[in-house]
Amino acid sequence: MGVKGLQHFVENLPGACIQVDLREMATQHQRAHPGRVPLLVVDGMACLRPWYRCQAWVQGGQWREYLHYLEEFVAAFSQAGIRLVFFFDGVVEEGKRREWVKRRLRVNGEIARAFQHIKTQGWQPGRELFCLPSGLATFSMFALKSLGQETWNSVREADYEIASYALRHNCMGILGQDSDFLIFDTVPYLSVSKLRLDRMVTLLFSREKLCHTLNLHKSHLPLLACLLGNDVVPERQLQRLHRDCMTEYRRKCSSTGTQSDKVFAVAEYIRSRAESTGVALSSSLDVDQALLENGVQSYLLPGQSSPWMKCEPRPSDSAWEMERYSSPDILQAAKDKHMRVECFMVYNVLHDGVVECSNTLEDETDTELPPQAVMYRPARERIYGILLPTQSECSGPAVREWFVYPGNLLQEPDLVLPVLLDKPEGNPDLKVLWFGSDPEVKSLRASTFFAVFGLQEFTVKLQQLDTPLMAVVCLVIYITLQDSHLSMEDVDAYLSQAVCVRSKSHTELLCLRVPRVDSRAVQLGSLFVRGLAVLIAANSACGFPFRMDDLMPWGTFDGLLFHSKYLQAHCGSPAEELLEGSASWMALFQNLRELVLEVCKKQGKTIPSAPRGGLTGKPMGGGDDPAKRRPQHFKAPEQSFPPPQYYRPQNSTPRADMQERGYRPRSRHPGRRHPRLAPRWPQYQSPQPPWHGHTDQ
Repeated sequence: MGVKGLQHFVENLPGACIQVDLREMATQHQRAHPGRVPLLVVDGMACLRPWYRCQAWVQGGQWREYLHYLEEFVAAFSQAGIRLVFFFDGVVEEGKRREWVKRRLRVNGEIARAFQHIKTQGWQPGRELFCLPSGLATFSMFALKSLGQETWNSVREADYEIASYALRHNCMGILGQDSDFLIFDTVPYLSVSKLRLDRMVTLLFSREKLCHTLNLHKSHLPLLACLLGNDVVPERQLQRLHRDCMTEYRRKCSSTGTQSDKVFAVAEYIRSRAESTGVALSSSLDVDQALLENGVQSYLLPGQSSPWMKCEPRPSDSAWEMERYSSPDILQAAKDKHMRVECFMVYNVLHDGVVECSNTLEDETDTELPPQAVMYRPARERIYGILLPTQSECSGPAVREWFVYPGNLLQEPDLVLPVLLDKPEGNPDLKVLWFGSDPEVKSLRASTFFAVFGLQEFTVKLQQLDTPLMAVVCLVIYITLQDSHLSMEDVDAYLSQAVCVRSKSHTELLCLRVPRVDSRAVQLGSLFVRGLAVLIAANSACGFPFRMDDLMPWGTFDGLLFHSKYLQAHCGSPAEELLEGSASWMALFQNLRELVLEVCKKQGKTIPSAPRGGLTGKPMGGGDDPAKRRPQHFKAPEQSFPPPQYYRPQNSTPRADMQERGYRPRSRHPGRRHPRLAPRWPQYQSPQPPWHGHTDQ
């Protein structure tokens, strides 16, 4: 959410932006609440950009380095005596779908420009085209949880849950970057974009100063937000109202027609309406009344009311969209684990049958590689088949997928049907998978996991691998079987990267340089990371046969390392060079390679060799002369928290122009049956989250 123009207005309002020392603020808060540790609620979604300080971002993500920066962030607050609680968006409310789609399509354009830059210049674009690495929001939740932080995934609009939690727990503030936190009647709103960890200072945006300047009561702020325009009430529906407000405002005051004047004009309109007709909403506002009421209500926290509402806020509907397909204990277990960031995607499927996936760094002009949404759809079909009835069992439901990929204008969701696993005994009982305690259930969970990806025949061999390597092998086999254009060089790059990354610290990875950036390698990196998200979804659906921590990208993938291996492999570097001269790494790599080839052969798939040549892909360390090699070099950021600066290399050889072709997506209503593979859920115990009883939809 966000109120149109309000953040800029407040940032330029004298006295509304107050620099605060967080240590001193925590001390004062503790004096007012003796015996309690100062608590700061963090809007995780607003922090993703400042958190991702890694210089390299197009190659798929520098996950181990990113985890290190998260550790630094947490440690800074811990040393200041402040406890953090993190919230992330767990759903996209349908009332805000239009705005979500609009933003996704805008980012698509930014990604297209980034790929055009990469293909013509041969290096990573500058800050003006920065895009978050694919999957960053999803894996940030699990990263913070792995660091021992209290982390929550929302079951409704995250802003609402943040404001509600902060008010109920007397928190010292909300750290975010969303003007909606000025509208909620809750604790102080602190800026994450102005945060300086080295000095522990930031800006506080004063709700009281805003009200004083506009001569409004706090109870008027929800209506102000709706009449300015937000994610509930679109600005285009308010154009006539804004025009009338500005006309009246100019009649009374000199005005230049700026956004700030619009805020003053709408505030004046609200005051006049309250004084002349009372404060209840009326049809004379010339705005859709139901939409306006929904917008005002979206800001009312539990126990709060608005003078602009004719009646008390409507209680949320506790019934769920897919009620007839799931038992209450299954849904409750899914909800609790969703909220506690212990699973991924299953609650969204079971509760309302809607799943979304944001933008991915993929090249819309490269038709060799299918979009990740299409690539992993067969696996998702089988995950849905585990969670929901399939058509062979009854008139089953279709899951509505809002997945961003080239060619999809997001005018409507893709309807994806649940599919039976390719197992003689069919799909297992979900209650057995999740709650079963018999010894044979453990193997059932694993075989079901592998069946999601068509690899149940190889369960025993795959389980002999360390879980992170098992995850890599599963994805490499799956991608190879799905995509006929994956070459042996691509497989070698994936596998050698997975072997080498296990023994490298984030500081070693930070020193990596690549001689160029290749657009196809960029897309393969994002494809792999999106695959890890499918793995954790399958692991969640199958009752957790594997530890979630073992499936995370910081244990399996580094973007720059993969990029260097890709360039090496496609330039014909021998395996010994890919494995950096280590005999033990070489032996492990050969074992993984043989397993991939064995599985593909049994599935009737031959992996061709198709080297793409180009510049040498040899990675460069501190002993190389960058003036001679001119690589793209990513230095560690020097500032403690501000967003990274991106360094343009002195020179680079551009990639040859690629043929511009549009991707034509496959059927959006798939009925395909492809063989796939598969992953446990411990005995369910019903937890009571801090806001229990307030957030049911």
